[in-house]
Amino acid sequence: MSRSGVTEGSVSAVFPTVREVLALDPVRHGTPRVVAGDAGLDGPVRWVHVAEVPDIATLLGGGELVLTTGIGLPGDDAGLRAFIGDLADVGVSGLVVELGRRYGSGVPRVMIAAAERRGLPLVELRRATPFVRITEAVHALIVDAQLTELRATEEIHQRFTDLSVEGADAAEVIRQAADLSGCPVVLENLSRQVLGYDPAGESAELLLDGWEQHSRRIRPAGRTAYDPDSGWLVTVVGARGQDWGRLLLRWPASGEPPTQRAGESTAPDAGPPTRLTILIERAASTLALGRLIRRDAEGLERQIHRTLLTALLDHTRPVDEVALRAKALGVVLDRRHLVGVMVRHRADDPAGEGGPEAGQARLRDLSEAVGQALREAKLTALTSAVDDNAVGALLALPDPAAEDRALSAFASALRRVRLDGAVRATSGIEPTRAVSGIEPTRATSGGEGARVANDPARTAGGAPGGLIVAAGSGVGSLREARRSLVEARQIAEAARRDRRDLPVFRLPHVGLAGLLHLLRDEPRLQTFVERELGALLEYDARHPRERLLDTLRAYLEQGRNKTAGAAAAHLSRPAFYERLARIARILDVDLDSVEASLSLHVALLALEAVRTP
Repeated sequence: MSRSGVTEGSVSAVFPTVREVLALDPVRHGTPRVVAGDAGLDGPVRWVHVAEVPDIATLLGGGELVLTTGIGLPGDDAGLRAFIGDLADVGVSGLVVELGRRYGSGVPRVMIAAAERRGLPLVELRRATPFVRITEAVHALIVDAQLTELRATEEIHQRFTDLSVEGADAAEVIRQAADLSGCPVVLENLSRQVLGYDPAGESAELLLDGWEQHSRRIRPAGRTAYDPDSGWLVTVVGARGQDWGRLLLRWPASGEPPTQRAGESTAPDAGPPTRLTILIERAASTLALGRLIRRDAEGLERQIHRTLLTALLDHTRPVDEVALRAKALGVVLDRRHLVGVMVRHRADDPAGEGGPEAGQARLRDLSEAVGQALREAKLTALTSAVDDNAVGALLALPDPAAEDRALSAFASALRRVRLDGAVRATSGIEPTRAVSGIEPTRATSGGEGARVANDPARTAGGAPGGLIVAAGSGVGSLREARRSLVEARQIAEAARRDRRDLPVFRLPHVGLAGLLHLLRDEPRLQTFVERELGALLEYDARHPRERLLDTLRAYLEQGRNKTAGAAAAHLSRPAFYERLARIARILDVDLDSVEASLSLHVALLALEAVRTP
């Protein structure tokens, strides 16, 4: 294993094989014939060495193709066996013997037998050939392959440097990695869920079918390593000491090297060339860097509120500066009771319905609706979009007693704004902005009018139809405002799994399942799931018919009642008990322990949250 975690075969892929050397014109001129060691013909040739002395092995380092006329070789069988054994021990790639000077019709049988036994390719040249032409041809091939590898490496570095500078998204990084390698590429999180992929022209369905179970069988030895059993080159993705996923590249694709370059081995089991190791590591670093960079595409006129609200969320500006700039905007935050609020659609923007521009318009319309509702409710607040799906607001209230009344007034006003926008759209009045999230259009009978008429904004009672309004705990100073805003964001995310139509969601409304759902993208939660359940998930991946995870779930969901668990799992009690015992051995836990079972139950809920969009 090399220092980078890649197999030696992948490092040597830049060198030609013995088989390729035998196909060169200067070698073919000698009419070569392989008399032993056919299985080693795909071994790499690192250099060519001419030798006429029997103790040449002490001067070699491995990987050399040795050329000889045999004039200096031992005359006895024992000496010839020792000569072949020494070459095999040092790791030469093959031995080429020119007939005529020492051996007339062929090399001695004892040499053939010894070479075959050690798997050392032994080749006869039945016609005299200048060795210098062979060495020149092979060395030129090696140097050319190394230059090709260097150029490919430079292209990889330049391509991913450009992607980093441009702030390319993960899909583009993955696409470029697949394009440069010609291999399928998959990005997954720590729970083996696919975050992005490019099949490189192959079937995406076949690539991703049963991915989690397949991924758990890919177990490379190292941070960047090739798993020859599965044929995947894998590297860990993360930055600042926090890993959050793996990037995988399949080699070879469909059993053949997909983008063979000059000098690369054609043997499927030789491992990927060094350039692919460099490629996947550069792609992983670009993905990690892209996750750290948040690009803001909004216009300047929308920046001030967002800058201040983001500064509170991310601690990028002193709170005194935020208070001063907010006051200049007419939003007084000092000596006020502050409440963080988040408003978002219950469902994300449907993929493929209008593209990025429609999603931006949807978020812009929601921002306008929130702003108008704040004005109608006569509330003072900083407000702006905080991500691609949510609009945040920091309410500044005169005293804590006004909190519930202010939140109720805001929710009611937002509902009226949404309903009013829908009514104007269905009546054929074109609003200045489609606050309902539908592009401004003049309604007609049926068609678009019918679609607008069914807009969830027409829902009566509860929260504004299709929207979630979430509020954090009120705080007494601007230094604590971030806690309220973050709490509101988490509540809004968790409330998406709650089917209740509450005017405002607060912290008491969020249960454990909701809490785990909002934390599903947190690498530490995924690490916890892997630590608690990883061994069982890997077992199920190897034995898909047994489904021990379902047995554990039935046991825990029935309050550790084995009889009820057996019934829920549709198993006899003896079979159920035997499976529980097997689970306990696999996980090395005591299932009768309340603490251990609680930890496993939380991990199961977290696994469901990770697997559920």
